[in-house]
Order: sequence, then C-alpha cells, then structure tokens
Amino acid sequence: MNNELYDTYNIQKGDTLYAISKKYNINPELLALINGLNMNDYIYEGQKILIPKSGYSYYLTQSGDNLNDILNLFNVDYSDFNKVNNRILLESGQLFAYKR
Repeated sequence: MNNELYDTYNIQKGDTLYAISKKYNINPELLALINGLNMNDYIYEGQKILIPKSGYSYYLTQSGDNLNDILNLFNVDYSDFNKVNNRILLESGQLFAYKR
C-alpha cells in the first residue's frame, strides 16, 4: 500500500470504525471502504487497518465513470493524477486519491 496515502492503525480493545473515524476526523464509510469492510463488520484487537492521510481527496469509481470525469472531479491533468494513481483500470469500485 502507498505509504504516502495511508497510515496504519492497530485496533485496540473496544474500538469501532465509527470511533476511529471520529478520532481521525475522516468519513466512516471511507474508512470502511479503504479497508474492504462494511460499517457493521467486526474488527478485532490487533487488527491493522489503513487510515487515509489528511490532505488527500478520495473517490471510489462507479459503473459508467470515465477518466475525463474523474480528472475533472479532482481538477487535475492526467500526468499529475497518474503520479499518485499508477494503476488506472476504471473498474467499478477502484479507489483513487489525489493530493489537494
């Protein structure tokens, strides 16, 4: 995983995705998504999850998205976008990030 985009967090006893997202001031659905989880999934003590770093915008592709729409969303050109997202497949459910 790209260390520029994410930190890791070790789940502590009693943690929930909602509490972790509040602690790091991130959207709980984004936290779950980045970690391949649903909001109601069980997390356990000692489990490592990814925490998105601040200063980045994230987008999960949906069916019908095209590259131009995503570049416009981030307001960036392809070469800058590709520096952070080096695997651009445009499959539904692909997570993209860009430094704000």
